[in-house]
Amino acid sequence: MAHNGISIKMSLSGPRTRIKICGLTRHEDVRAAVSAGADALGFVFYANSPRYVAPCVAGGLIAAVPPFVTTVGLFVNATPQEVMAIVAQAPLALLQFHGDETPLQCHAIAKAVNRPFMRAIRVGPATTGADLIEYEQEYRAGGRLFAGLLLDTLVDGYGGSGKVFDWSLIPKELAPRVVLSGGLNVQNATDAVLHVRPFAVDVSSGVELTRGIKDAVKIRAFIEAVRSADAISPGILGTE
Repeated sequence: MAHNGISIKMSLSGPRTRIKICGLTRHEDVRAAVSAGADALGFVFYANSPRYVAPCVAGGLIAAVPPFVTTVGLFVNATPQEVMAIVAQAPLALLQFHGDETPLQCHAIAKAVNRPFMRAIRVGPATTGADLIEYEQEYRAGGRLFAGLLLDTLVDGYGGSGKVFDWSLIPKELAPRVVLSGGLNVQNATDAVLHVRPFAVDVSSGVELTRGIKDAVKIRAFIEAVRSADAISPGILGTE
């Protein structure tokens, strides 16, 4: 099979990249993501985000999620009390910290609600591979509730940027453990997985009709694009 001018070998049993659809606000979008094969669903609890969902609404959405689909809550500089109140209404399986939280704060909040957490790291031009390795080591050393890093694009503000960062900054030894985010969409999902080979990918704006409103066709096409990359062996046979 040829991909962007490169001959590549197909594999029938390659690794399966996990897929998270983030910023869900409606029942029909939850159903579309689950039906298309999403592994995780993200709910934004940052009030300044256009994808914000009230905890009571999120609780209703989560109640309709079938077993073995992970529900993730995105938080920005929330207090332990705020997270506890939200989890009481929306029983999330995993936390995602996207603000200025320190490792100590992340672990304290996660411990307060007894949930594992991901830490979002915003990657900019000055970020190095050594920085990313150091971040992971620091968070992992803090306790058992750290689940891994989510790599997003450094922009002003918090939340979805809709912009891609330089994937080559991700160390090869770290890539299989990270969640790749930042500007992913149907058009670049296959290339993203081929270049990085992350454990998972996270998409929000790339599968939307408008902010906070998902497009079922785009969700399915995005997941198919990721699966196309999964079917391609990492071994490249040569260029055409």
